[in-house]
Amino acid sequence: MDDFDWRDLAQRFGTPAYVYDGDALARQITGLRAALHRDLEIFFSLKSNPNPAVYAILHAHGARAEVSSLAELTTVLAAGTAPEDILFLGPGKSERELAACIDNGLYAIVCESFQELAAIDRLAAERGVRQRVMLRVNPAYSVSGSRLTMGGKPRQFGIDEAAVLAAGDLVERHEHVHIAGVQAYLGTRILDADVVVGNTAYILDLSERVSAALGIRLDVVDVGGGLGVPYFDGEEELDLKSLQAGLNPLLDTFRAAHPGTRLIMESGRYLTADAGTYLVGVRYTKESMGERFAVTDGGTHHHMAAVGIGSFVKRNFPIDLLAGGDGDGGDGDGDAAPEAMPAARWTVTGPLCTPNDTIGKKVALPALRPGDLLGVRRSGAYGPSASPVLFLSHGYPAEVLVTQGQARLIRDRDTTDDLLAKYRP
Repeated sequence: MDDFDWRDLAQRFGTPAYVYDGDALARQITGLRAALHRDLEIFFSLKSNPNPAVYAILHAHGARAEVSSLAELTTVLAAGTAPEDILFLGPGKSERELAACIDNGLYAIVCESFQELAAIDRLAAERGVRQRVMLRVNPAYSVSGSRLTMGGKPRQFGIDEAAVLAAGDLVERHEHVHIAGVQAYLGTRILDADVVVGNTAYILDLSERVSAALGIRLDVVDVGGGLGVPYFDGEEELDLKSLQAGLNPLLDTFRAAHPGTRLIMESGRYLTADAGTYLVGVRYTKESMGERFAVTDGGTHHHMAAVGIGSFVKRNFPIDLLAGGDGDGGDGDGDAAPEAMPAARWTVTGPLCTPNDTIGKKVALPALRPGDLLGVRRSGAYGPSASPVLFLSHGYPAEVLVTQGQARLIRDRDTTDDLLAKYRP
């Protein structure tokens, strides 16, 4: 657990803010790379946290890049990522995005439909080059043990396994495309090492079947990933030792049969979630019909994941009291701090005009008063960039990186002028 001076951070950068622990980011990528097979390359999924400063730390410790937009591609190229260490994914890529992949010499475009394959072939032909692609396959196999299943059912992602295996002369029909291998992503937020191993075994077997059916050399296999982190009560950490014991021998066997094949695993949430805290200040405390509320300056417009979308029952991210009030009631007027309400189960909300703006429901917290600082933990992935930050025109929060005890601002908070500048009367 961090030992930051949260009151100092709040005074310097304001609240609400996302605070990332740079040392924790480095430990996470280093630990994962050390545990897994030496030939398995880790590609960071920027969609989980696109902040360039976050990626810079992960890249410095060996992460490659998996991107899904021109902004993400520009970010990783600016960070010095070699084009051969970049993959571009997404089910609906524009021609501009496809052209950028080809023009920048990316290692591979992960192709998600036969129509997209034809578009890549045409764009590559116009440039007189041959573009490497990986076929994203939507497997017939449906994973159990993931919090979100990505394969084995109708999806906009990838090409159905049966369609790929029956594609016949796919290679011959696309002479400006080099079909180099397979990518599959079966599920996300997986906390059971055996599920990850089983998924990987299926994808490796699938890649061999696709190779045989299409007559392609298997230059690369991307086994997806989906490594999870525990957010809620009753969930346990993914056991890296168990993952190592099951996965590495499997890859040894595959490597012996395919010594030249590049092996890739994607990881986003697992690398960044635990390193982030959403820091909010308590503005008001109140009781309504027997339920205690702490109304904060942050909300679900910055942290949509905290709403519990997709769950029938609202479950809370870990929430801690990080620092007591600053003595002025949180409004800076110098008045004496109000009395704290007793320790209890608190519903933690934000400033939005909707009852859905609930960060935590009946959270066990100490006595609270205005001016206190709360932290929503494990918030380093799918935070502001995956949230409706423009709701009520609040805009993005500040983002702060703390590395070796030194804090710096890595994204400015949106101001009213920022938010209004792009409108046209």
